[in-house]
Amino acid sequence: MLFLFFFQALASPVLERMLEHARRSCSSNSRRQIKVLGVPCDAVLSFVRLLYSSKWRSSDKDEVEEMEKHGMHLLALSHTYRVQWLKLVCETCLIVSTENVIDTLKLAKWCDARRLYIKCMVVLTQDLAGVQCTESWRFIQAHDPQLELEILQFIQEKDLRMKRMRRRKEEQGVYMQLVEVLECLDHICTEGCTNVGPLDVDLASKSRGPCGYFSTCEGLQQLILHLPLCAKKLAPGKCTHCKRMWQIFRLHSSLCARTEFCKVPLCKQFRMRKLEEGKGDDEMWRLLVKKVAFARFMSCLEKTKRTEEVWRKAVKCGESSCRSVNSSQRRK
Repeated sequence: MLFLFFFQALASPVLERMLEHARRSCSSNSRRQIKVLGVPCDAVLSFVRLLYSSKWRSSDKDEVEEMEKHGMHLLALSHTYRVQWLKLVCETCLIVSTENVIDTLKLAKWCDARRLYIKCMVVLTQDLAGVQCTESWRFIQAHDPQLELEILQFIQEKDLRMKRMRRRKEEQGVYMQLVEVLECLDHICTEGCTNVGPLDVDLASKSRGPCGYFSTCEGLQQLILHLPLCAKKLAPGKCTHCKRMWQIFRLHSSLCARTEFCKVPLCKQFRMRKLEEGKGDDEMWRLLVKKVAFARFMSCLEKTKRTEEVWRKAVKCGESSCRSVNSSQRRK
């Protein structure tokens, strides 16, 4: 019996103090009792059995049924008696539905069960209309308006976070498109593409197929061919296509690391003009350059990872082929 008390004390520091208090206050012949109130007897028996076993087996059907039946009571007991491993199991295994989500949320707040709290909030966010039809929701509307406000604020904040994430994703897509445009511009001015290329490259003598970014590259070539022929480029209103092309040249100049031997037109001129005027770029332009530079870095990093994955797959295929050849030779 002393061994059982010692084992329970090891499993729960609260039970350790209670057992020590019972040992000191009771005489040697009296019967020592620890009362566990507020939960059914079957839940207490399951709690004690789990204390002795010190683990929960998901493969055991009896234990799974006990968790489904007494999961909320076990969570309350594990929190009260500070059995952390059982508390984590209850948070993970408790099934949250539209009918019990309000009661489970209250218990999660009382037991400081953060995982279970988030799980309940996710269910509320996904089916708030269904939860509002339940008796539990009408009860908190009448008696616990603070919890109702907390739920609605969480849902509103989640919607705002989703909107911010979508907006950032769209902005990142625009920056990646600008990175693609700059890569195509560098490709056109150094190697040449289907219709436009540097003076030292004969496009007619080489059979060139479409490049990897052909849709972007084709539109950029049309802008480059349009620029010298446009009659509105010096007009007060200016041509929108020419203005876009000038901005692309300026963006390239702001990001170009080649100081002397860049083949992109106007790269050095934009840089020298900024030095002569002694004025830096405005804040919005500096922010755009920073965002595009970061997007280009992430693009290069993604390409490096893809190359490494291709090399790993090639090495694995080579090793497997070598093994198959060696095994066939041994059989012969």
